[in-house]
Amino acid sequence: MAGDGDGDGDILWRFSQVKGAMDDDVAEADIISTVEFNHTGELLATGDKGGRVVIFQQQGQNGPRGGAEYNVYSTFQSHEPEFDYLKSLEIEEKINKIRWLPQSNAAHFLLSTNDKCIKLWKITERDKRPEGYNLKDEDGHYREDPGRITALQVPVFKPADLMVEASPRRVFANAHTYHVNSISVNSDGETYLSTDDLRINLWNLEITDCSFNIVDIKPANMEELTEVITASEFHPEHCNTFVYSSSKGTLRLCDMRAAALCDQHAKMFEETNDPNSRSFFSEIISSISDVKFSHSGRYLMTRDYLSVKIWDLNMENRPLETYQVHEYLRSKLCSLYENDCIFDKFECCWNGTDSVVMTGSYNNFFRTIDRARCLDLTLEASRENCKPHSVLKPRRVCTGGKRQKDEISVDSLDFDRKILHTAWHPLDNIIAVATTNNLYIYQEHVK
Repeated sequence: MAGDGDGDGDILWRFSQVKGAMDDDVAEADIISTVEFNHTGELLATGDKGGRVVIFQQQGQNGPRGGAEYNVYSTFQSHEPEFDYLKSLEIEEKINKIRWLPQSNAAHFLLSTNDKCIKLWKITERDKRPEGYNLKDEDGHYREDPGRITALQVPVFKPADLMVEASPRRVFANAHTYHVNSISVNSDGETYLSTDDLRINLWNLEITDCSFNIVDIKPANMEELTEVITASEFHPEHCNTFVYSSSKGTLRLCDMRAAALCDQHAKMFEETNDPNSRSFFSEIISSISDVKFSHSGRYLMTRDYLSVKIWDLNMENRPLETYQVHEYLRSKLCSLYENDCIFDKFECCWNGTDSVVMTGSYNNFFRTIDRARCLDLTLEASRENCKPHSVLKPRRVCTGGKRQKDEISVDSLDFDRKILHTAWHPLDNIIAVATTNNLYIYQEHVK
């Protein structure tokens, strides 16, 4: 159980940047739906409900006084709204997830998905252009009278303004009946998983017209359906191992070497709850909204509605650590159910050394939890804290009694302002936090 950190000895965060318009009236299409650093942290990608992907590039180096700023590198339309005429179903353009592929050459590759269709994008730079064509003029148009050309010349590349191009290399479609909720790239660099509510498919990155269904929990009679798959992820080192989470709060670890269809799990992680404490909301709040392997591959982190849990791969019966994110909301579950907030899907992330975890909450709060000292820090992402290099002050929520000066009452929390998507730089203490249509970037403050 985490206690309240007072900031003494914790990482202090200072404001670096905020991206996005300041308008109070936010367009639905501008709401950020996913945030993801690439494997080096040089690039940071966001996807939104309008189907756009925006990539930011790190400028300069991070340091005690450094301003490791991220500037817009490329913006492109990844998905368009579609209509399934067979099912009379509208398919939204919203980007559900982005996953970077490890970089193997000068180009960058990423996967993006909406509810039905996954696309592989190639991002390349061009800072030279060929000049000296024989059959074309300098504008690139073909010459009207090639017969007048009396001498041949060798085209040469000359420096030009930098252009960043995003081009779709593969489109993986028509493999999911239900909505895709997660994708995960394998450590072998050749395959990836795509997951919907009832099935998990295995794809080869080179093959678009064929995928293997490796998990299928759809019952013969849909009236007997008791749980759905909420997320899945490959092990960071073992290419045969993956995990998937369910709406019942369970984790199933699967080994693809055991059988072609991984309906039989190798391990199942589940915490037994006290039957006397069960309520109408018990199953809803125990649903896992995100699962992440640690970088070491030894631990699993899960996020349910009220807590973050750390699981040891060698201990299935209970989590190794449990951290309450906003336990003060337990008394408000009824009103959260009525306004549908109880179904919000919060994500979680590790820092580069697996020693600190981060996740979001309401009122634009987010929490960082130091595992070694069991200390957590509640911070707020808001434009009021946007002075250059200003250090974020810890926030506290008052649940009753007399309210202290720096505390905020649980009754005055704004449930429309929420942080669902967070990301941590893989090497440095730089974090990205998405609030509705704004992306806040903070970095470690060195005293």
